[in-house]
Amino acid sequence: MTQEHQRLLIIDFGSQVTQLIARRLRELNVYCEIHPFQNVTDAFLAEFAPKAVILSGGPASVIDENSPRPPATVFEIDVPVLGICYGQQVMMEVLGGKVERGHGTAEFGRAYVTPKEESIELLDGWFENNREQVWMSHGDHVAKIAPGFEVYGTSPNAPFAITADLSRQFYAVQFHPEVHHTPNGAKLYENFVRMAGFTGDWTMGKYREQAIEAIRDQVGSSHVICGLSGGVDSSVAAVLLHEAIGDQLTCVFVDHGLLRKGEAEEVVTMFRDNYNMKLIHADEQELFLGQLDGQSDPETKRKIIGKLFIDVFQKYANQIEDAKFLAQGTLYPDVIESVSFSGGPSVTIKSHHNVGGLPEKMGLKLVEPLRELFKDEVRALGTELGLPKSFIGRHPFPGPGLAIRCPGEITRQKLDILREADAVYIDQIRKHGLYDEIWQAFVAILPVRTVGVMGDGRTYDFACALRAVTSVDGMTADYYPFSHEFLGETATRIINEVPGINRVTYDITSKPPGTIEWE
Repeated sequence: MTQEHQRLLIIDFGSQVTQLIARRLRELNVYCEIHPFQNVTDAFLAEFAPKAVILSGGPASVIDENSPRPPATVFEIDVPVLGICYGQQVMMEVLGGKVERGHGTAEFGRAYVTPKEESIELLDGWFENNREQVWMSHGDHVAKIAPGFEVYGTSPNAPFAITADLSRQFYAVQFHPEVHHTPNGAKLYENFVRMAGFTGDWTMGKYREQAIEAIRDQVGSSHVICGLSGGVDSSVAAVLLHEAIGDQLTCVFVDHGLLRKGEAEEVVTMFRDNYNMKLIHADEQELFLGQLDGQSDPETKRKIIGKLFIDVFQKYANQIEDAKFLAQGTLYPDVIESVSFSGGPSVTIKSHHNVGGLPEKMGLKLVEPLRELFKDEVRALGTELGLPKSFIGRHPFPGPGLAIRCPGEITRQKLDILREADAVYIDQIRKHGLYDEIWQAFVAILPVRTVGVMGDGRTYDFACALRAVTSVDGMTADYYPFSHEFLGETATRIINEVPGINRVTYDITSKPPGTIEWE
């Protein structure tokens, strides 16, 4: 599908922020792919035919024996090459320079680079104030640059912070332009791709056309089953598939009774009525809630839900004749994470992004129309396909649904209370114009009851906690700083409008990736 696009290759040496390089380039409408260094062979380079190459950072030391190296061919195919951090060091080492251990020149964190007298096109828009803030993360340092290179920027601990061999179009920087701690880093990438001749031909309009063609080529006249959760990824995948193959698509929406207020009706109305899709509404609330009855351990609850989901999906999918394909909303970060940088066997794409081994069980082939896209690109494609803005911008919702927002034992009463409280909370956020500023917000009903006084009466009801976090991509999150007025108003509404709750708290902890949700 992507051969028609100008392509940039990112060779990955294991940096934690390699994905950010791709994100910056995609924002410039440049198509790029990340591939581990050990997969980039001469044959691969010939087939991929990159218009430019970027060498990522990485944790290794080029001084060590068997440290990662790009193939020598990268420097012989006559395309611009940009080395980042480890990428700079490995470029120098391979091309005849010298890298040494720290010796007081290690640099981690914020630093400032100043220019040399002569400037180059790569640095257009840089050094307007005679220095640029950058983010350094290196123990080793370049001690001698390779023949043909000149220095165009230095920092106190990196005398070769920016180097280039203009005749061969090789560029190398010791810092990370892709992170937000290098505020002007995007401009450097913009200059690089412009110099390499990229015209910015990677657009959602073109992707849509080529994805539809690719789906038709892959599927032919066969039927496709799509698991529709109502989330952004599966929704965009379903609409794209429907545009490509129409009635050859059947969506299965598993309603496990753990959805938010009105969510099942919203999903069914949108896709069955508005898009005229074949949609099976698998109402299995009694099955799921029955199996969860009396269970309080969070991992046990997750496993029950996961197993039942697969069983239910398979039951309904078996009713669809001539089904040969299973559609998944796999995204590019999932593809990247499924490749082992260390060279060992590839790991499985994260389980919450697929339907557990069903393709093998049912003899189905996978169709993954979003596997080249990042999350923000999926939203852009959704806009291109005409999905409502309110739907595309929805906060993420976990597969196990309200089960993980209901710590302890799950009961129908607690779920009903939780739905009502969550609806009030989200309504408040929307009324105050805050929804799009927040990455995810929800209510959790706590497994405790508290004594309270409401009017002249004594109450013994549940406490609930409000959560709201900001994030760029869900990898890390920080709490949203609501005003006291907002929190007071929201707590008052929940207590007044939701029977069963008499106390409201707000969680203000920052969270690493695995604990953005409660359990």
